[in-house]
Amino acid sequence: MKIWVDADACPNVIKEIIFRAANRTGTYVTLVANQYVATPPSKYINAIQVHQGFDVADDEIVKQLNDGDLVITADIPLASDAIAKGAIALNPRGELYTTENIKARLQMRNFMETLRNSGVDTGGPKALNHKDREKFANCLDKLLLNNS
Repeated sequence: MKIWVDADACPNVIKEIIFRAANRTGTYVTLVANQYVATPPSKYINAIQVHQGFDVADDEIVKQLNDGDLVITADIPLASDAIAKGAIALNPRGELYTTENIKARLQMRNFMETLRNSGVDTGGPKALNHKDREKFANCLDKLLLNNS
């Protein structure tokens, strides 16, 4: 298993959890972003900077994915594409996207986008808290343990 991180919007605290897990388990991690992303010195961690543009980073991740890889993203369409390609998708709050829940999540995302486009203020996601970070770390550890 290799970990792919949709790094443009991934919170730094989540990246730090991923970095520690990669070094602890010897799992290769690639962060993909439209901008420079700092990474710690490690043979397991690297970053790819792609050109600016809508979904360019997402498209690069999907292109590079292999069956059984893990994608860390809050982007539901990217998660859906990853699942369709046989990968595992996890969001930064520690929620696993699955074949069973991704269609409903896509429908809700599209509904909320329609509301926003019509001028309704839907608010944004709540701030990442300690419980979210803990849930993410636990889920990541479980996935890495099951795939070692």
